[in-house]
Amino acid sequence: MSTQVTPDANTPGPKRRNWFLRRKILSTLLSLFVIGIIGGTAACGGGGSSTNADSGSNSSSSTSSAASSSSTTKPNVKPKPSKATTTKAPVAKPKSQPYTTAQEQAIGAANDYLGSQAFSRVGLIKQLSSKYGDGYSKADATFAVDHIKVNWNEQAVKAAKEYLSSQHFSRSGLINQLSSSYGSQFTKAQATYGVNHTGR
Repeated sequence: MSTQVTPDANTPGPKRRNWFLRRKILSTLLSLFVIGIIGGTAACGGGGSSTNADSGSNSSSSTSSAASSSSTTKPNVKPKPSKATTTKAPVAKPKSQPYTTAQEQAIGAANDYLGSQAFSRVGLIKQLSSKYGDGYSKADATFAVDHIKVNWNEQAVKAAKEYLSSQHFSRSGLINQLSSSYGSQFTKAQATYGVNHTGR
């Protein structure tokens, strides 16, 4: 038969750890934990600031390099033509060709004739180109008559008065004399104008 041993009240039990010792361990662990948090926070903050500084320096350097490259390298862009470039320059008029000696002389002769008596256009060309007159070529005579300032109606008035100063004419007779191919060779309108302005 087994006997059960009952512990005696005076028998010492297992030893318990000292409360102060346990508290010391907890406080040490807590201190290490707090130090670790502070150190980690400081490390993160310093790393962030250094990262920000690095990024700021990188951005400033990239900006300065971009500015320098843009200042040194000009894009090959053709400028748009302005109104000043698209406006056409005034075209210089070609200089008039100088007259030939024969043309200049024919012009002088035509003015001389008109200064002394009245002529129609056809009559003056015939006078300049006739072998009994000045003997210019028909081309030079025509060129000269076309390059002088003359009013053929006034020449018809002058011719009508010259006829009336030397002989007598009826109105129709004077018009025929002024417009006839054997007379002064004015046009019929010029001859009529001349007679109308003689007072007849």
